Amino acid sequence: MAAKKPTTPKPLAQKSTERSAFITVGTREVELVLTTRATKLIAARYGGLEHLGKTLEASENFEETLGEVVWLITLLANQSIQIHNLTHPGNTQPELTEEQLELLTVPADLATYREAIAEALYRGTRREVISETPKP
Repeated sequence: MAAKKPTTPKPLAQKSTERSAFITVGTREVELVLTTRATKLIAARYGGLEHLGKTLEASENFEETLGEVVWLITLLANQSIQIHNLTHPGNTQPELTEEQLELLTVPADLATYREAIAEALYRGTRREVISETPKP
C-alpha cells in the first residue's frame, strides 16, 4: 500500500473564488467578498443580511437606492483589497472609494452587478439570498 502524500493547503488567492464573485469596474476586475467584518457593517446599517434586500428594493428614492448599492459594492470590493493588504504588507493596493465607483460606472452597470452581489452574499453565507426584481 503506497503512502499518501501530504497535501498542502491552497493559497488564499485560489480559495477566494470559492467565497467571492467578480465584477469589472472601469478596466479593473474587482473581487466581491462577504467577510465577517462586512457582515457586521451590513447588520449595523440594515439590521442584518435578511433586511438588506428589502431595504434596497423598498426605497422609493432613486438617489438613495443608488447610494446604498454603491456603498454595498464598495464595501464588498474593499474586503478583498483589505485581505490582500493584510497578507501582502509590502504590496498594498489602494481601496476603492464610493466616488471612484460612481465615476467609473453607469447606472446600467450597477444593475448588472446585482447578480454578483447575490453570488458574493451566497458564497459568504453558504445559503441562498433571495433578491426579487421590483414589479413595475
